[in-house]
Amino acid sequence: MTPTGLSAGAGRLELAHIVRLAAPVVGLALLAACGGVSIRPDPKLPKALIEPIPARVGIVIPDEMKKFAHKETRWGVDWQVALGNGHQHLVHDLFKSTFNSVEEGDSIDNVKIKPGLKAIFEPRIEQYSFATARETGGRYYAVTIRYRVDLYTPTGEKADSYTLTGYGNALAKGVSSGKPLERASVAAMRDAAAKFLVQFPEQPAGKRLALNEAVEAEKAPTLSAGVTAIDVVPIDEPTPIEAATTPALEPPKPDTASDEAGGLEKAPEKKAT
Repeated sequence: MTPTGLSAGAGRLELAHIVRLAAPVVGLALLAACGGVSIRPDPKLPKALIEPIPARVGIVIPDEMKKFAHKETRWGVDWQVALGNGHQHLVHDLFKSTFNSVEEGDSIDNVKIKPGLKAIFEPRIEQYSFATARETGGRYYAVTIRYRVDLYTPTGEKADSYTLTGYGNALAKGVSSGKPLERASVAAMRDAAAKFLVQFPEQPAGKRLALNEAVEAEKAPTLSAGVTAIDVVPIDEPTPIEAATTPALEPPKPDTASDEAGGLEKAPEKKAT
C-alpha cells in the first residue's frame, strides 16, 4: 500500500501555506491598483465596571489630536488612518467613565475658568505605527499607538505628565487590508483606554482626586521618579497575540508580552533649549 493519502494531505497543507503567504501580496497589489487604504477607527468603549473618581475635572483635546492622521506609502500602497474623530469619542467616553463630572474646553485657559475643577487633562497622540500581514507572515495586522497625557492644576500649572502605549492586532482574513487594520487600530485605542482607566487611580494624582482634592503643581524632578506599569490587555481573536515588547515599526510576536509593557508611566522631563 503506497502512502498516497499522506502525500496528498501534505500537498494540501503546503498549498494552503503558500496561499496564506501569497494572499497579503495579492491584496496589496489590488490595493495599489484601487488607490490604497483609508480608514477611520472609532471605538465604542464598554461600560466600565469601576466606581468613577468623585472629582470634577476638565479635559482639553488639542487641535492636533482632533485632526491627527497617519499617512505613508508602503509596498507601493498609500495608507491613510484618520484618528481624530475616533479619539474625540474615545477621550469623552474614557474620562466620563473615570470621573464623576467632566468639563471640556478648547484650551487650558478656556477650561480653568470652570468652577469646582480639581484637575485638567490634555491628551495627545505622539506616534501611530502598524505592521501589515505581509510583514507578519500573512497572519495578522498589528498597531501601536503612543500617547502623552499632560496633567494640570485647576489654575493651569503643570502638575505631571504620563506616557501610555496601546497595542492591538487583528487576524488577516482574505485580501482585505482596511478591515483588519481598522480592527487592530480600534483594539489599540481600547487597550490604551483600559490601561488608563485601571492604572491612573493608583497614581499619586489619582489618589488625591479620589479624595476630591485638587492636584498640585509638579515639584523638581528626582532621579527616583517612576511609575509601575500594568499588564497588557490581550486583544487578538481567537488566540491572543500580545504585542508588548516589539518596537513600534516591527510586527509583534506571539507570547512575548511583558507584564510592564505599555502601561501608564511618568513622562521624562523635557530639557529647556
